[in-house]
Amino acid sequence: MREVLFRKSRQAFWDQVKNQDIHNPDELADAFMEISQDLSYAKTFYPQSDLVPYLNTIATDFYSKLYKNKKSERGGFIKFWIYDLPSVLYNQRRWILYSFLFFSLCCLIGAVAAAKNPAFIETILGKGYINTTNENISKGDPFGIYKSMEPVPMFLMIMVNNIYVSFRIFVYGIFLGGGTLMNLFQNGIMLGSFQYYFFSKNLGWSSVLVIWIHGTLEISAIILSGCAGLILGKSIVFPGTFSRLESLKKAALDGIKIIISLVPVFIMAAFLEGFITRHDHMPKVLSIFILLISLLFVLFYYIYYPYSLFNSKSIKPKTKSHE
Repeated sequence: MREVLFRKSRQAFWDQVKNQDIHNPDELADAFMEISQDLSYAKTFYPQSDLVPYLNTIATDFYSKLYKNKKSERGGFIKFWIYDLPSVLYNQRRWILYSFLFFSLCCLIGAVAAAKNPAFIETILGKGYINTTNENISKGDPFGIYKSMEPVPMFLMIMVNNIYVSFRIFVYGIFLGGGTLMNLFQNGIMLGSFQYYFFSKNLGWSSVLVIWIHGTLEISAIILSGCAGLILGKSIVFPGTFSRLESLKKAALDGIKIIISLVPVFIMAAFLEGFITRHDHMPKVLSIFILLISLLFVLFYYIYYPYSLFNSKSIKPKTKSHE
């Protein structure tokens, strides 16, 4: 966009924020984000223009106002969960969908490959796991592997491992998203093979009622970690109007917010796997209840609530870019 057109399209907004005395912290933050993005755009495309110091002055003024009005840490913590994170989720909703679709495709590939070649299951899940589970099936305890450790150490081990896997899926997005896709592929293939194995033993629905007690939260969090990694990779490949470094910084911040939100999800999933899943003879109604509550939580907080928040009110997410 030519500088004269850019000035013409944005001047009214600049005049408004310069002359308007804003005190509301949310409005200050929104205005600061817009001014910062305008400044970044001007630095990128019109670095020698007097527009850069002009916008820098406005941005500096808003920065001072913003931090004078900064809320307490408690308020900031609450705001993170009810506004900041939902804003990120709303802005990145397409990438949540892409992560879900890719992971689902990988699961399907894993299941089909396992159906075509039974040896594939052993290759993916490991000979030790298959042998142990076959023995448990012959003993009438197909899910006995979830009782192989004491609840507390099992909970801690699974929690640490899942948080590590989530962070790795996110960080590997730095490789233009390829590292994230590879991790999603591996986990999807494993899940597809794993689920097909139990269906091949006529234990499919039993496995759903037992394993997905914790798996609903765990797999949902893996998909959301994939979203965080993909937006990291996307920021490098498609930086838009920002420099690649600025685009990467912003995507990293968004991704970290998503990963932080998943820590309590992984803790709960690990708790369920360590303490609840081992009770594989619990009433089916209770299993279904836990599974549905977990699913409804994920769908509500990570999908419905962000969409509802930014479509039912005159609120717009903070992330904007110039075409």
